[in-house]
Amino acid sequence: MMNWSCLPRGGVSLAALRSLALAVALAVAAPMAGQAQAQSTASPSPGAAAASAPFNPNTARLKAALEAFLEGKHAVDEVRNTPVVGLYEARIGNELLYIDEKGQHLIFRGQLHDMKTRRNLTQERIEELSTIDFKTLPLDLAIKQVIGNGKRVVAVFEDPNCGFCKAMRADLLKVSDITIYTFPLAFLAADSETKAAKALCAANKARAWNEMMVNNRVPGNSGTCATPLRQVAELARRLGISGTPVMYFSNGKRTEGQIPLDRLNEMLAENSAS
Repeated sequence: MMNWSCLPRGGVSLAALRSLALAVALAVAAPMAGQAQAQSTASPSPGAAAASAPFNPNTARLKAALEAFLEGKHAVDEVRNTPVVGLYEARIGNELLYIDEKGQHLIFRGQLHDMKTRRNLTQERIEELSTIDFKTLPLDLAIKQVIGNGKRVVAVFEDPNCGFCKAMRADLLKVSDITIYTFPLAFLAADSETKAAKALCAANKARAWNEMMVNNRVPGNSGTCATPLRQVAELARRLGISGTPVMYFSNGKRTEGQIPLDRLNEMLAENSAS
C-alpha cells in the first residue's frame, strides 16, 4: 500500500522501520541460499541434491497454492527450499516471496499475509501497536475546528510545508459533521516553525491554518506569541511520529499518509466512536 507521507530529510516512518526489521531478517537468508548454491557446485551435499531435485511434491503444491492466491494474475516461475526449515522461496520474475510449508502464510516485501483470509498480519500488528487512548491526547495544544455537528472527531499532525498534508486538509474541509484537532509540527523545512507560529498567533487559528494549507496564504503577523510547538514536537516524539500527515480517529486507530476523500469517509465511518 502506498504511503503518501512527508518526511524530514533522511526520515523513515515508524511503520517502515517495523517492516524493515522483518525484511532484513529475510535478507539474511538470501546470501545463505546463494552460498549454499555455490558450495553445491564444488561439492554437492545430500541437502543440496534434494533442493535441486527435478520434482518436489511440496514445491509443486505450494506453486499451485500461490498461483491460486494470486488469482491467475501472475505465474510463479519457481518454488525452492530455503535454509529455514518449513520456509520456501517463491520467485515471480525477479520478485521473491516466502511461503510456509502449509501454504497458509506468505511474506512479501517484509509483510506477512494470511493467504486464506487475505489479511495483512504485519499491517494489523502495526495498527495495534500504534493505537492509543484518544482521551490521553493533550487537545488543548491543538487547533480546534468544528464542521457541522462535529460528532466525528479526529486529531491530525501536519507540517505547513507538507504537500500531502495540504492535499488532505483540502479534503478534510469537505467532510461533514467533523471536529478536527490539528497538532502543528515544524520539522520539514527551515521556515516550517515560522509558518506554524504565524498561524498559531492569528486571531482565528483554525481559519489561518486552513488558509495557509489550502491557499498558501501565510498570516501576516510577527509570529512571536507563545506557541505549543515544542510541546507538540515532544508529543510527536513520544507517539513515534516521524512524518506527516498522521491522523488519529476517536477510537485511537492511527493512519499515516494522505488518504483520498472517498477512503477517508469510509475510515471515519469505521473508526468513529459511537
